[in-house]
Amino acid sequence: MGMDIKQIQDLIKFVAKSGVNEVSIEETDFKITIKTNQEPTYVNATVPQQVLPQAPQPVLVTAPAAATSNISDDTKHKAVKSPMIGTFYRSANPEKPPFVNVGDEISVGQVLCVIEAMKLFNEIESEVVGRIVKVLVDNASPVEYDQPLFLIEAI
Repeated sequence: MGMDIKQIQDLIKFVAKSGVNEVSIEETDFKITIKTNQEPTYVNATVPQQVLPQAPQPVLVTAPAAATSNISDDTKHKAVKSPMIGTFYRSANPEKPPFVNVGDEISVGQVLCVIEAMKLFNEIESEVVGRIVKVLVDNASPVEYDQPLFLIEAI
């Protein structure tokens, strides 16, 4: 689950106000320790074991179902993702036709689009053999790093 920056900032403020010298929180995916320069005040807290498994249960029940449905889709369709932040273009310039269209069969190394970043045009090539199922971004739209651009069905 983890904590976001706002929660951490709130926790730091709370620790500073409470006069506690040190607070440690440890979860499976992260650990945080907050220390202040005040004289130590020791606080021991014990959490009943029964409470922990019950609270996240709904999440645990729904997560595997979502994961398995994603896996079955991924085996059929592969997303081509942007390797950078920039502007997505479907053709080399406005007068030229798009590099690829929905339904086109593509091969490894074939240019699918260009992404302009800081006045440099980077050709994005296919890493798979397949067929374009969907174009996920409009021409001349800004894209983020790792944003899916195309959906490709493996052949």
